Amino acid sequence: MKYYDKLIFELSKEGRGGYSLPSLGKEARTTDEIPSSLRREAPAALPQVSEVDVVRHYTNLSQMNFGVDTGFYPLGSCTMKYNPKINEEVASMKGFSCLHPLQPASTVEGAQAVVDGLQKALCAITGMKAFTFLPCAGAHGELTGLMLIKRYHTERGDLGRTKVIVPDSAHGTNPASAALCGFKVVEVKSGPDGRVDVEALRPLLGPDIAGMMMTNPNTLGLCEKDILEITSLVHGCGGLMYYDGANLNPILGVARPGDMGFDVMHLNLHKTFSTPHGGGGPGSGPVGVKDNLAPYLADTYTSGFHGNFSVMLKAYAYILSLGKEGMALAGRYATLSANYIKESLKDCYKLPIECHCKHEFVFDGLLDDGAREGVEGATTLDVAKRLLDYGFHAPTIYFPLLFHQSLMIEPTETESKETMDSFIEVMRKIAREAAEDPSLLHSAPVTTPIRRPDETQAARHPILKYQDA
Repeated sequence: MKYYDKLIFELSKEGRGGYSLPSLGKEARTTDEIPSSLRREAPAALPQVSEVDVVRHYTNLSQMNFGVDTGFYPLGSCTMKYNPKINEEVASMKGFSCLHPLQPASTVEGAQAVVDGLQKALCAITGMKAFTFLPCAGAHGELTGLMLIKRYHTERGDLGRTKVIVPDSAHGTNPASAALCGFKVVEVKSGPDGRVDVEALRPLLGPDIAGMMMTNPNTLGLCEKDILEITSLVHGCGGLMYYDGANLNPILGVARPGDMGFDVMHLNLHKTFSTPHGGGGPGSGPVGVKDNLAPYLADTYTSGFHGNFSVMLKAYAYILSLGKEGMALAGRYATLSANYIKESLKDCYKLPIECHCKHEFVFDGLLDDGAREGVEGATTLDVAKRLLDYGFHAPTIYFPLLFHQSLMIEPTETESKETMDSFIEVMRKIAREAAEDPSLLHSAPVTTPIRRPDETQAARHPILKYQDA
């Protein structure tokens, strides 16, 4: 083990420190003045290290992290695309970063102009009437949108609408949000082409349907070609349509959810419009509505709290930088990138649905996993782990649940052809390794600071604090 591969607790030496605080003087409070219930029985077990050890510890930790500034991040359905640094500069401007939500409205007119301008831009992009920026994430937006749907039916006295239809290919947050909002979730199956089966949908419709949640393109990266018929059928039974905006990336400037018949939707500003998400934040999940739901939106114009304002700033800077023409190119490049990788790899990975995709696509494992008598074949998990050895982040694995060995890849529009060619070359090399010697993949990764832990044990029995042996 290298010296700086050690935990900071292992570097600790009794009496060592990196700072010296001045005396508090005569007016200093004593620990006796702190209620006994709040006092420690023993000093905190903090490491005793020098300043240089602390600096090196955190610097090394930062270099062990992987992100879009480090390398290619083909994480499907998560749109981990590069965040232009000009957007970060805008968000860090003192005129914005030093605002307080309780300031008088007359002192934040610049911020209000950003909110107004962003709302107009998002309405134009999506075909919605109005947006609220209060939700702080996609799932938060889903819950908000579903609550709007519930209130819409309640205000009309239509209290029997207790069910929400969700496709079997949906993001997991869709049924979770619907259940949290008090709805019963009804699943509709996909057809052999990976899209919602309209004939399977018809029997589910009735006076108890509050709405239907959909992602278009769906999680297989496929456009729902029957979307106009689907929205018409749901509206015909009195339900409303909810659009999960997680996959808006490839249709930017090309198609609008509002024109497809959706009544309410959320956007992931932290995915589609800059600010790569992950690691717990920051996020922003604004909710847009058509005319029929606009009266139920929170009055964001008089509120001093607009959600995660820095994410909104970055999104607005991104939209203004691209403009109408650039926005449409972003969607087209996302689609082109995904199809390029798919076509380059389908001779060594199983492509369950052969057709053009949008921003992402799904393989169902390897064509030749190396399995033979007495030899275990390579799995999707093995492929994902082996990618780490070659300097690429793994794609989404085992989702969507429509296939046993799902491997979902999304390159986004921000990656160069050279980067994608490097990824393709590595994926083909991994496929050859799997066919010739799958044990190479079983033991991967071998170059990372942490090899392959027992993930089941780590989830069920996590060790969350340092334990001195």
